[in-house]
Amino acid sequence: MSGEVIVLNAPPAPTWRIRLRDLAALTKPRLNGLVLMAAAAGFFLGAPGAVEPWLLLHALIGILLVASGSSILNQVRERDFDARMTRTEQRPLAAGRLGPRTALCLGLSISIFGSAYLYLTTNTVCAGLAVLTWVLYLFLYTPLKRITPLNTLVGAFPGALPPLIGWAAAGKLDGAAGTLFAIVFLWQMPHFFAIAWLYRADYARGGFKMLPVVEPDGKSTGLRAALYSFGLIPVACMPTAFGLTGLGYAAGAGLLSILFFAAAVNFAVRRSDRAARQLFLASVIYLPLLLGLMFWDPFPHGF
Repeated sequence: MSGEVIVLNAPPAPTWRIRLRDLAALTKPRLNGLVLMAAAAGFFLGAPGAVEPWLLLHALIGILLVASGSSILNQVRERDFDARMTRTEQRPLAAGRLGPRTALCLGLSISIFGSAYLYLTTNTVCAGLAVLTWVLYLFLYTPLKRITPLNTLVGAFPGALPPLIGWAAAGKLDGAAGTLFAIVFLWQMPHFFAIAWLYRADYARGGFKMLPVVEPDGKSTGLRAALYSFGLIPVACMPTAFGLTGLGYAAGAGLLSILFFAAAVNFAVRRSDRAARQLFLASVIYLPLLLGLMFWDPFPHGF
């Protein structure tokens, strides 16, 4: 025997359209859309004077590249675990449509290019925060997902840095910038607790130590979701206290936060998939609306 391996009924090679779609999917465009919104809010509120459109564009391009690179590298590291879960088994790497070497080279390339781009077009602090986010996400949060349910809390730190990156691109970081960090940090917790509950069986198969996996009755998950969303009620109004937004924003932020809290309490009481889905939907509506209010009332610098 020649040792040659003959594969029968081999699937057809993917077309260029499928390959492009898979490459785009690796970057998690919907998630990065929220990242860019948060970074833009930080830029607008942190600008010391009139907003510089080209500087904003450079910042968003660099942030998108670094965020996309980290998303790709995260999937490279977790491809075997993703293959075990229904919600992720069709991801390009988990399904085997793309090779890990290709994704690794792509993820590293755009991460490095994005960091250098931020350094050259914005400033050192902005680029440094982007690199810090990349490191924390890939080398702290990602491995902790298979070790401890505290991974959600740890992951909220790099997840809340995009507004600070945008702020640093526009001006000097100060205490007011911390309000945006706190808002995104607190928002993430009920958002991800809802996801973890909905996919708790999947996470168990994948070997991820999410809170609903190690604590199946959901009491701690629901309580934490309610507590973090309750904390958002005063924190979401803090930009007005720092003079970044007007009273219209504060009123809208308070109302949105109370409604978000109500969804979290409903989940904490019922601990059902339906209540978790309602909380998840509330979370993906809450943050864009809140960020939109920051732009609307009033923008203190002008264009």
